[in-house]
Amino acid sequence: MRVAATERAADAAEAWVAGFAEGWRAPAGAEGLVANFTPILDPGIRLIQPQLPTLVGYDAFRRGFAEPLFALIPDLHGRVVRWAARGDDVFIEVELRGTLGGRPTRFTAVDRITLRDGVAIERESHLDPAPLLLAVARAPRAWPVFARIQLTGLRMRLSRR
Repeated sequence: MRVAATERAADAAEAWVAGFAEGWRAPAGAEGLVANFTPILDPGIRLIQPQLPTLVGYDAFRRGFAEPLFALIPDLHGRVVRWAARGDDVFIEVELRGTLGGRPTRFTAVDRITLRDGVAIERESHLDPAPLLLAVARAPRAWPVFARIQLTGLRMRLSRR
């Protein structure tokens, strides 16, 4: 019995990672990313990431994550470097690339995703923001967009107090 449950969890993790990889391969902007990921996310998805408040739900995913990210890096796309699973948790290293303020940029994130019934109920992203912040600093055209994103995040955090 336990072996069958472990195999089911491994199959669910593998399927989820395949959907994640496909979702980042060529998302075609914020709306494309949302369309790619909505089928593999729980409606109450909880998203935890650096530089942004914790987001909950599809609308927060779109407005608080996808739209600001693609406003900053319109051609963003990614590839899964490696992944592992343990129980209901999946760990994915993803390399993200795009153009920020007219300059190529690249950064890596490691996400921990908790699955329930084959969909993600929580994603916690870990990344060193230094390469992204350095890319913003070197691209003055990106400053207004980055400032808006930071102000929006600050407003969201303050409105929750």
